[in-house]
Amino acid sequence: MDIKLNYIEQGQGQPLILLHGNGESNDYFEHQIPFFAGDYRVIAIDTRGHGKSPRGEKPFTIKQFAEDLHDFMDEKGIEKAILLGFSDGGNIALTFALKYPERVDKMIVDGANLFPSGVKPLYQWPIEFGYRIARLLAKKSEKAKQNAEMLGLMVNEPHIEPSELASLTMPVLVVAGNKDMIKESHTRLIYKSLPNAQLAILEGDHFVANKNPDAFNKVVADFLRK
Repeated sequence: MDIKLNYIEQGQGQPLILLHGNGESNDYFEHQIPFFAGDYRVIAIDTRGHGKSPRGEKPFTIKQFAEDLHDFMDEKGIEKAILLGFSDGGNIALTFALKYPERVDKMIVDGANLFPSGVKPLYQWPIEFGYRIARLLAKKSEKAKQNAEMLGLMVNEPHIEPSELASLTMPVLVVAGNKDMIKESHTRLIYKSLPNAQLAILEGDHFVANKNPDAFNKVVADFLRK
């Protein structure tokens, strides 16, 4: 691994790794870390080039972030963990589980998507417009270059075929807000494509874990207890 990922760790017991969304940091999980630390060893990571984790030289892709997670688990001596991923973090969790299923005990994917068209056009079009502008300015501005790289993750990734999910036999909780930027039909596609999944559509938008933590934490805690 060319970089060291920044992380917060609280609690003891079975490892529960939290993976934040695009352009964010582990701060996103401010309402989940103390809540779950009572029962689990909670580790909230900053993805490569996010929060306090360095960018490094390797590709800025979902697949690379999944490799970073693998290296991080090896470094920490974690054989198997529960993964809770939000948005791009959910996409990282799915990508990781497809390559390393033996390393995942259970998984919670919140506001994830399998491909860019899973996002409602109302949200995707401004992202694509911003990406084009940032790419034009990237040669002259380091900030624009970083912005283009970040937006590029949402314009160009991920690339997961629904049929691939049939191989994931671990229990998975699929979560989204009822006003999510992910199409509800797409969230249901993810749920239906997983052989051992539960679905929870909660009151709220894409950021339901942060804005409606009581409902989110309860549904996750109930799922993990089963």
